[in-house]
Amino acid sequence: MSRVGLVVALLAGIVQGVVEWLPVSSQGNLALFLTAIGASPEAALQLALFLQIGTTVSAASYYREEILTAVQRLPGWRPQKAFADGNQLTSFILVACGGTGLVGIPLYVVAVDLAGQVTGGIFIAAIGVLLILTGILQVTSQSIGVETREDPTFRDACIVGVAQGVAILPGISRSGVTTSALLFRSYEPEAAFRLSFLLSIPASVGAAVLTIIGAGGLPGISPRAALLALTTSALVGYVTIGLVMRIVERIPFWAVCIGLGGLAIGGGGVVSVITWIGRLL
Repeated sequence: MSRVGLVVALLAGIVQGVVEWLPVSSQGNLALFLTAIGASPEAALQLALFLQIGTTVSAASYYREEILTAVQRLPGWRPQKAFADGNQLTSFILVACGGTGLVGIPLYVVAVDLAGQVTGGIFIAAIGVLLILTGILQVTSQSIGVETREDPTFRDACIVGVAQGVAILPGISRSGVTTSALLFRSYEPEAAFRLSFLLSIPASVGAAVLTIIGAGGLPGISPRAALLALTTSALVGYVTIGLVMRIVERIPFWAVCIGLGGLAIGGGGVVSVITWIGRLL
């Protein structure tokens, strides 16, 4: 493997580790980066989905205690007591993953076939608008005393699962749509991010498995480069999760939403301009 290839793998890992947790679409931006350095659109999309394994390790490490508790409750889980006290997290993940699979698997097939025609800027900007509206809603709800909550319900799991399934398309931010959906369902900001990040674990594993099966192995990358990219994304991702959660705890969340929304709109505009220039060239 050439030094250039390893540098590209390192940079791809850093990009994935940071943007996975921001509302700017990790696969959209990473696929754009990989396409800019010569990868085909289809290979870029597959590699972007594959590298989510690294950030899956980040989330699993960061929330290891909650994951262990959810796994321990699986043997006694029953549908009739799905969202009873103590089973909410396990049930939320199971039901939401079902919704994600029903929506995401067909969209993955479509996304790979149409990868060369998809532009992510509009989608990223739309997420930014949604987050800014969420911030405004947060300020409004605080002023009128709307009650917030932390325990997920069956309806919440269905809504968030479908939203996450749609986010398999390039340019749609998984963390952006799932967190926004939970915030609009009146969840505490910390709980919204926690549930969104936890739900990313099975979803990212599923996307990576689909990618490996579809590509017949590692998607256009050597084992050495893949290991470097995954390790980098895992380490950077772990640090980024901690930073995001500390920001959420210390800064009024309406300000976080509006700030991230502005970032997403700006990023979406840049992506659209770059895509437009690329088509002209």
